[in-house]
Amino acid sequence: MWGRGFLIPQVVKTIRLTWSHRHFFTMQLKTKEFRSLFTDGLNALAEIFQKHQFELRIAGGAVRDLLSGNQPEDVDFATTATPEEMKQMFQTAGIRMINNKGEKHGTITARLHNENFEVTTLRVDVQTDGRHAEVEFTTDWQKDAERRDLTINSMFLGLDGTLYDYFQGYEDLQNRKVCFVGNSALRIQEDYLRILRYFRFYGRVATEPGQHDSDTLEAIRDNARGLAGISGERIWVELKKMLVGNHAAHLLELIYELDLAQYMGLPADVSIVEMKQVYQRTQGSSPKPMTVLSALLRGPEDVERLDLRLKISREEKTLGIFLVKHRRDLVKGHDENDSLKPFTDFITDSREPDAQSKVLELLKYQGERKLLAELHRWSVPRFPVSGHDLRRLGITSGKEIGATLQELRDVWKKSRYRLDKEELLSTISRS
Repeated sequence: MWGRGFLIPQVVKTIRLTWSHRHFFTMQLKTKEFRSLFTDGLNALAEIFQKHQFELRIAGGAVRDLLSGNQPEDVDFATTATPEEMKQMFQTAGIRMINNKGEKHGTITARLHNENFEVTTLRVDVQTDGRHAEVEFTTDWQKDAERRDLTINSMFLGLDGTLYDYFQGYEDLQNRKVCFVGNSALRIQEDYLRILRYFRFYGRVATEPGQHDSDTLEAIRDNARGLAGISGERIWVELKKMLVGNHAAHLLELIYELDLAQYMGLPADVSIVEMKQVYQRTQGSSPKPMTVLSALLRGPEDVERLDLRLKISREEKTLGIFLVKHRRDLVKGHDENDSLKPFTDFITDSREPDAQSKVLELLKYQGERKLLAELHRWSVPRFPVSGHDLRRLGITSGKEIGATLQELRDVWKKSRYRLDKEELLSTISRS
């Protein structure tokens, strides 16, 4: 079966051939992560392509993940077969195809053994406008690799474990370097979103901040204006991933140094110092992207402007507004025995949806690790008294019922939510 019979011990063999100042590198991969990919679905897919004598290889990010010893979340495939040839193969084999939206870009999605497999024909860019590309199909693996953004994303892995690396991606991955394929400026001008993809992958791959190639940064600075033509939704997808990755504070500072912020909906007058402090405080607490980013936002108006440009979700917008409104005034209490009280009182009184999850993000922002752990264990208590209970005691005025309920709620909070219905109602009879 594929994934077993073709695998050989992981002894690295390299071939280096100079092709227009490029190097071809190959090796054999044998890891448990690679072997685990070979499900019944993939074995069946491989047999179809082998039968019709078309090459099929794992492509892009999955190769990078496997070479890093990680299990890929998604596995994409590339092939020398055209979309029409793939459709004929799958139809002949009785394989169902789904989601035909990718067909014009060369991608066919086949469903085998309850698994979906996206397979894309090798392509070359014929024309680009900085956002999209018109492509032609090819059978040249090197040309397809050349059109990809970063060297670490331009490798292919055969189903026999053979790595195909045309642009020193493996070497860059080993050295924890992030480099564009070929000429940085040309790669960026093909799709200006690659500027943010560079930052995002730097956070995933690089071990230290600030180890950038100066020519790469210069190419980014020179093409910063191109981000103005990229949709906010696409920018936000990349920015969110960068914000929760490594070196996010360094990369955010770099976004300002390279004059990118103005094209991304970020405010001009910001406190880089506070942003770095917040990033440091949130380390290890799994903050949401907006929690880190809000350190750059001065008030609700900045959140509104960010939303206009990036089209953030309603949940992200309300969290951003909450954080900039309460990061200074909603702080831990002075009572050492109950410093969580201001936060729990806010939650029990709040009419905001998901108040507790917002306060958890606030505690991450403030770096209150101990209180964060306590609030994670805390459940919102239910106020035990209702208006119906007061009517049974003879209180009929709506205004009086409202005032009494508020008084009882205050007593209940002071008791740290311990008093039950009878104990609370008894305070009325004594008054």
